Amino acid sequence: MPYTEHFFEVREAGSVNSARRILPAVLALTRASSVLDVGCGIGTWASVALECGATEVTGVDGDWVALEALAVAPDLFVSHDLCTPLDLGRGFDLALCLEVAEHLPAGAADTLLSSLTRHAPAVLFSAAIPFQGGRHHVNEQWQSHWIGRFAELGFGVHDVVRPVVWTDPAVEPWYAQNTLLFVEHERAAALGLDPEPPAQADVVHPGLHTIRHAQPALKPSLQLLPRAVRTDSRRLRAAARSRLGGRRG
Repeated sequence: MPYTEHFFEVREAGSVNSARRILPAVLALTRASSVLDVGCGIGTWASVALECGATEVTGVDGDWVALEALAVAPDLFVSHDLCTPLDLGRGFDLALCLEVAEHLPAGAADTLLSSLTRHAPAVLFSAAIPFQGGRHHVNEQWQSHWIGRFAELGFGVHDVVRPVVWTDPAVEPWYAQNTLLFVEHERAAALGLDPEPPAQADVVHPGLHTIRHAQPALKPSLQLLPRAVRTDSRRLRAAARSRLGGRRG
């Protein structure tokens, strides 16, 4: 499915701001200097990873991405059909896959997750939930679905991003709602990361709810918010800030 340069342009500012809020602490937490961005679009998050101190980045996406529109050097971009297995013949400290999985057929999910976990022991992942809406969303799943799929591959979930950025206006609501860190168990132990499962996995961000004009189908899901966001907010924020080292500008 081709995406035009305009499609990426209208999303770039929000992506840059979100990446600048999220990536510095995630890079520090995972001790990552090399980053693979799968489904990178024009490479916005990859460019911010470089800005935040990563020494190596590679972005991967389809052949519809115009090289002249890239936010990173063209030699840092690999054209690849994400529905097929990816093997770059090397590993990275951290893989990114942000708001990508929903654009691929459900049958390609195993391939995508295998490609991610093959290349890195830590994966920063987000994907659209049911009724989130967007262009060519063909596989919207609840966050718990992906938690289960990563668990099958030996990757535990660390819900250290969402509680910190939930109310940050600089972070796009879909990133605040969906972004989870998955770390292979042995790597998590080496990093001193204890399991951080979410108090409530499946949540809907009120900002996204507003954007979607309060669709009736979303209203039952909003009942999930009070416990995850209000009742537990202080504990979750304190734990997440401890892990992430505080909010980064």
